[in-house]
Amino acid sequence: MNPQPEPTPNPDAHPPDDKLRQDILLGRKLTLADAIAAEGNNFFKGESPVPILLRAVTEINGFIDKHLRDSSGALKAVLQDWVKQDSRVSEHLDQPLIALEQILTSITTNSEILYEFVRQVDFKWGQIYGDRPYFQKPGQSPHPEDEYTHTSVQTQLVTLLKQVQQTL
Repeated sequence: MNPQPEPTPNPDAHPPDDKLRQDILLGRKLTLADAIAAEGNNFFKGESPVPILLRAVTEINGFIDKHLRDSSGALKAVLQDWVKQDSRVSEHLDQPLIALEQILTSITTNSEILYEFVRQVDFKWGQIYGDRPYFQKPGQSPHPEDEYTHTSVQTQLVTLLKQVQQTL
């Protein structure tokens, strides 16, 4: 019996992992760099190199930018900071707007959270404009020049909440 000679493998016919394995079997010395390169090729296969939590926060913040009217920018900035720090975002990575809906609901339905949120917005406004902000205290009438009152911020957030719910 004459053994048939093995066909010469076509290096282009094999994926990179098979080529690496073939080189190892043929006696080529495998280096650590080769092993890392082989594993690194598959590490992000089918995945974005951007972490999923960052993508969720970015989607929410993009929605806020597009739908929240805020000429001074302080309200948007504080809301986006809250989104970055809120653990509910990581609970809804596949549907980040659900997390935004929950965040907005908690702010607009709990007066203590709303007052703290508005205080932070006023503080941010003062930082942006280098001016002393008007801090409205619970139960007091707002200053006539205060752009961010408890009522005005709540109204804007409720409007944004409705837009989120229409999108879901």
